[in-house]
Amino acid sequence: MPATTRRKLHAVTEADVPAKPKTVSQAARTGTVRELLTATRDRIALAVEDTSTPARDLAALTKRLMETVREIQALDAQAEEAGADAQVEDGAFDADAI
Repeated sequence: MPATTRRKLHAVTEADVPAKPKTVSQAARTGTVRELLTATRDRIALAVEDTSTPARDLAALTKRLMETVREIQALDAQAEEAGADAQVEDGAFDADAI
C-alpha cells in the first residue's frame, strides 16, 4: 500500500480564492493581452454553447474560438520559453577559448 502524505487543513483566506476572471470589456481596458484573449475565448465559448445562437454563426464562432485558443497557447509557450532562458546560468569565462 503506497504511503500517503497528509496536508494540514487551514481556514480559507483570500489568497486561496482564485481571482474572478475579467470580462472582455474589463480586460480590454485594464488587462494584459492574455487576459483579453482569455476573456474573449470564454465569451465565444458561451455563444457557441448557447442554443439560441443562430446556426449560421456557429462555424465562424467555432473558428474564432480555435484561433483564440491557439493564440493563448502561443503566448504561454513564449512565456515558458522566456522563463527557461532566464534561468540559464553562465559558465565561467575562459579567455583561452576565444
